[in-house]
Amino acid sequence: MKAEEIREMNAAERVEKLSSLKEELFNLRFQLATGQLENPMRIKDVKKSIARIKTIQREQEISAAKA
Repeated sequence: MKAEEIREMNAAERVEKLSSLKEELFNLRFQLATGQLENPMRIKDVKKSIARIKTIQREQEISAAKA
């Protein structure tokens, strides 16, 4: 997920997407532990997407506080 796509979302959509990504990360870690994970790079991608969403949320919190 690209930062531009995240910025186009509203706050509720970002929270919903963050929740689904955290759930996906949990499931991927569970699959890794049981040896069923097919694509280990997916964990890295999900972590980066979570970080992007949190970063953009924080940017918007700061800009709202300044305004």
